[in-house]
Amino acid sequence: MTAERKQEAAGTAGSGGAEAPDRSGAPSATRRQVLAGTGAAVAGIAFTGAFSELFAGTAAARGHRGYGPLVPDPRGLLDLPKGFRYRVLSREGEPLRSGEGPVPGRHDGMTALPGRRGRIHLVRNHENRHSAGLGVPAVDGLTYDPAAKGGCTALTLDGRNNVLDERVAIAGTAVNCAGGPTPWGTWLTCEETEDKAGTNGYTKDHGFVFEVDGADPRRTGAVPLTALGRFQHEAVAVDPRRGIVYETEDAFDRPFGLFYRFLPEKPLGGTGSLRAGGRLEAMRVPGVPDLSAIQETGARFDGVEWVPVPDPQARQTPVRLQDFGPKGITHAQKLEGCYWGGSSVYFVCSFARSTDGSAADHFGQVWRYEPERRRLTLVVVFGPATDVRLPGESPDNICLAPGGGLMVCEDGNGAQHVYGLTKRGEVYPMARNRQNLGTPEEPEWGEFAGVTFSPDGGTMYVNCYTPGTTFAVTGPWH
Repeated sequence: MTAERKQEAAGTAGSGGAEAPDRSGAPSATRRQVLAGTGAAVAGIAFTGAFSELFAGTAAARGHRGYGPLVPDPRGLLDLPKGFRYRVLSREGEPLRSGEGPVPGRHDGMTALPGRRGRIHLVRNHENRHSAGLGVPAVDGLTYDPAAKGGCTALTLDGRNNVLDERVAIAGTAVNCAGGPTPWGTWLTCEETEDKAGTNGYTKDHGFVFEVDGADPRRTGAVPLTALGRFQHEAVAVDPRRGIVYETEDAFDRPFGLFYRFLPEKPLGGTGSLRAGGRLEAMRVPGVPDLSAIQETGARFDGVEWVPVPDPQARQTPVRLQDFGPKGITHAQKLEGCYWGGSSVYFVCSFARSTDGSAADHFGQVWRYEPERRRLTLVVVFGPATDVRLPGESPDNICLAPGGGLMVCEDGNGAQHVYGLTKRGEVYPMARNRQNLGTPEEPEWGEFAGVTFSPDGGTMYVNCYTPGTTFAVTGPWH
């Protein structure tokens, strides 16, 4: 993650004209350059694969080529295409409207849930650990472990994106990275850690998923959904027809994370149903111990198996290290974004490095799993190119745009963008972070995270990780 420093900036709206060069005047070295093993001064990312599959169940982005070049923001916060405007909804360090303390930092995953009378509930993760960063204030009845500083805050907006309320939604959790919305209108926030009680001062075990009700957080409280497993959770996606929860694991060392599914005892039962228990299983692709070894788009694997997790609570051994039998289990480095589209679940492997222990190098993959066919397909691969207009780093948070297409948050070094991807495989810039955390000579920008859309599709919400800033972006969406 980027360094945690805050730049003060004023203003709540931006508009634009022609695209400006980066402040540094020269591109910075990035992770993809190391992976490519070249001395190239500039490297980009290209997409190859079956783009149309990414948008199953949505309107296709027919003829859509983006919104034009990004326009420099005179306030130095967010560059957008001409005709688009932003509003700053919240910034770290400002007082929460509830009076519970300051707005926490490290803004990460987020969702926009519909409320009554046209209101919108934004539920936002804060990826704080036991000490680093401006933590989530502890609130009675909403705090799991007082020694942990992560959690979620919830913003209530009216139909014009005016902030009506902002309060703590859950506290005392750790490293809340991503998550996913449920079909019954709540948010599942994920702890990206395996720390147990007694580690780093924690008083309780961590590595769980928690359910958060954005409209009334006390309905869900601070109760870990232990049956969904204890591991380094990243994101989740819920099958809206069967209620099965798919989960990614972003483990930082070998053997890397697994892709899971949770079969609840009470599927689609609404708030609290996931507390009723169920069965946790891990994906096994026969003959494929490491997904990074697969390099060809369109590669398809039928007969995917789901193996029961021996000890979902990882009491003695992390789940990915447990004994899954003589056939083993399938691992992957940097399992991150996860979403449901049409009749399939999609998940992202942000990158893989052979120097870290992966079977092969790649710059990002998007996989599609079809439950009815038990089929896994590699649908998109990110790769090196020389076109700097293409996404410049590995994909992280992703979401489907209501009008068709995919939004991808960039996570890496150098300039940071939100990119759009059309059904035809065309890539366009949607936003660029201009909050310079460094100096004019050595600039540094925080990553984007938590991109999501309002229920009516008229507003894109997105976070800057640091300094923690939440934006509402409106304009002539296709």
